[in-house]
Amino acid sequence: MQTDIDPRSLIGRKAFDRNGAKIGTIDEVYLDDATGEPEWAAVRTGLFSRDAFVPLEPSEMVGDSLRIPYDRKLIKDAPDFGVGRHLSPEQELQLYHHYRLDISSPVSDSPSAAGESDFGRIAGADD
Repeated sequence: MQTDIDPRSLIGRKAFDRNGAKIGTIDEVYLDDATGEPEWAAVRTGLFSRDAFVPLEPSEMVGDSLRIPYDRKLIKDAPDFGVGRHLSPEQELQLYHHYRLDISSPVSDSPSAAGESDFGRIAGADD
């Protein structure tokens, strides 16, 4: 994702999968506590649905929306940890496995011991 974008400006933007199918609206953005970089977004997937966590690193801004380079089904099947609190190291690991992302970089960048990085939320739609 572009690093010059204020993570708070993502709140309320539409998110689309790699084929252009609408996923939902970004509810919250989560920052890596160690680096302060935006790492995850919680996307509200529907009126009676839930939030799906998506990685921001391989995603990109296209116009006013976020393009997530995964299929809609994979995104909607992502673990739902609820919103409004930190992601634990275990939850982060589940997300990395779900999206088949390289887990070595957040662990090595973290000043904490062996993978104990935490992801804190910065803002949400209700803030």
